[in-house]
Amino acid sequence: MRLVECIPNFSEGRRDEVIQEIVDAILSVRGVYLLDKEADRDHNRSVITVVGNPESVAEAVFRGAKRASELIDLNKHEGEHPRIGATDVIPFVPISGVSMNDCVELAKKVAKRISDELEIPTYLYEEAATRDDRKNLANIRRGQFEGLREEVKTNPDRRPDFGPSELHPTAGATVVGARAPLIAYNVYLGTNDIDIAKRIARNVRHSGGGLRYVKAMGFEIKERGLVQVSMNMVNYEGTPLHRVFELIKAEALRYGVSTVEGEIVGLVPQDALFDASEFYLQLNNFSRDQILERRLQSVLESQSMLVDKTVVDFLDDLSSDSAVPGGGSSAALSGAMGAALGSMVARLTLKKKDLSSVHAHAKEILDRCEQSRERLIQLIDEDSQAFSEVMSAFRLPKSTSEEQEHRKKMIQNAFRKATDVPLETARVALTALKEMLELVEIGYKDAISDCASGAQMLFAAIQSALLNVRINLGSLGDEALISQYAKEISEFDQEASRLLSEIMDKTLRALQSS
Repeated sequence: MRLVECIPNFSEGRRDEVIQEIVDAILSVRGVYLLDKEADRDHNRSVITVVGNPESVAEAVFRGAKRASELIDLNKHEGEHPRIGATDVIPFVPISGVSMNDCVELAKKVAKRISDELEIPTYLYEEAATRDDRKNLANIRRGQFEGLREEVKTNPDRRPDFGPSELHPTAGATVVGARAPLIAYNVYLGTNDIDIAKRIARNVRHSGGGLRYVKAMGFEIKERGLVQVSMNMVNYEGTPLHRVFELIKAEALRYGVSTVEGEIVGLVPQDALFDASEFYLQLNNFSRDQILERRLQSVLESQSMLVDKTVVDFLDDLSSDSAVPGGGSSAALSGAMGAALGSMVARLTLKKKDLSSVHAHAKEILDRCEQSRERLIQLIDEDSQAFSEVMSAFRLPKSTSEEQEHRKKMIQNAFRKATDVPLETARVALTALKEMLELVEIGYKDAISDCASGAQMLFAAIQSALLNVRINLGSLGDEALISQYAKEISEFDQEASRLLSEIMDKTLRALQSS
């Protein structure tokens, strides 16, 4: 599955209603999921984390930026965190099926669209940066909104990558980029002396001679009467959390100050916490596989079935370039939906007192439709598994004559199974189609169109399943078996066509007379 994470930062952390409107705008795009929402009143900043397919996420964050530009006025904004825009920064992070280069292209498209449609100048940073000095976000944000507003007009080095050399009057500018996962990590110090926090931050960050993958600043948190060293950990593997915490603790002791607590803003990769646990617990030869939840997830993923997926996830798999799921699984799904519609009409019939004379018959139809539905659900996965076995058989070694003979036998066996499964799908769907003919005659008349729709889906399941049988016949290598299958295909096809014709005739006559 193609997944990208995006963590847009908005210059609003105090007005809950404004934050919610921005989140609602983001989530108005189907296929985008909210992972986290953090609002910090001191920094007056919100960090929203979403995930989804690249195209949907790009559309979602654009809508969020648009809403933020309508609701946030930087001329009235005050907070501890540096900022140049209502939507201050939009980083894209590759998760699965997406490369860093893909995220770079995504960042460029979103940046250009924000500039073109919202008239907000945009800068590119990190992996998407067009200049080395813009890889570091701090360089772009130097002077913040107020300073950049004046400097961008006269200094060519501060001109944006997209848009005019003039900030939006209320929304400022936006920085868009692509990067690896980042951890926002803060350490609170037992003092209200901001100079101490700033000195420690300078010594900890890479630009000050500190740790390679740390960006740090010192902030005063007035509500708590404390100061903090606020950091972006841009590579938690290169510089782990425990190492930076130990350095801050050692630096703080120089000033006679304690470390009060740590804080992670937003989401954090689990491996970063595992590294810290191993360090502080002094674990020897510890394996990630010893973690209960990880082992459980691994087992569940290995047993993952198509029928356990959401409709959207199943369709995503179906639309991919993978050979499974394919037409056979789709046929079984179509049949299961058709049988389910039969169950629905039967249940509606059972609720009608004026149809009590057919309740016993309707109950029998319901039971048989449910049996067909449950079997067709099983066949969704069985079909994909059968085709996977065919592909596995083709990958068997064939260096020796014995290996070649074994491979040939396994391929034929696999094709036999890959033929039997869709034939079973057609057989079960045909059984359910017979129930639909009875149901259209005795069932609740206001639901007759649902009954006919179910019949159409069952007919489609039969035809699609039979196509999957036909395509495998040439690989069976047994003429008698091929002849047997061809006979069943013809019989199923003729019977299905006859049943559907009767069902549609009865349905159309009933609709015309109503």
